[in-house]
Amino acid sequence: MIFEHFALNVADAGTHARWYVQHASFRIVRQKPDAPFTHFLADSNGRVVLEIYSNPMAPLPDYRGMHPLCFHLALISSDARGDQARLVEAGASFVSEENLADGGRLIMLRDPWGVPLQLCQRAQPL
Repeated sequence: MIFEHFALNVADAGTHARWYVQHASFRIVRQKPDAPFTHFLADSNGRVVLEIYSNPMAPLPDYRGMHPLCFHLALISSDARGDQARLVEAGASFVSEENLADGGRLIMLRDPWGVPLQLCQRAQPL
C-alpha cells in the first residue's frame, strides 16, 4: 500500500486550496468545479497529496477547537521561523514552538481557517 491522499472537509474549498497553493508551495493536480468543489493538492515534490472539499453530507469539523496534537498537517521547512513569519503575514496564526535537543525546530500554526499546520525544520530528515 502507498499513501494516496489525506482529505479535509472545509467551508470554502476553493479559497482554502488557493491559500495552500499561494503560500505553501502546493499545486492543484485535479479539481472539480462543481459541488463538492474537490481540490487535490500535491506538495512541491508530488510525494503527498491533500484533498480539500466542501461536502455538506458531513459536518464541518471544528478545526479551531481541535488540539493540534490530535491532528495537524506537517510540512518540511528549511527556515521554519522565516516560513512562520511569511505564513502569519498571509493569515495563519502562531500556536507554539518547540526546539528539539538535536537542533531541530517544530513550529505549530493554524491556517486562516483554524487547521493546525506544523513547520518541521529537522536536524535529521525522516
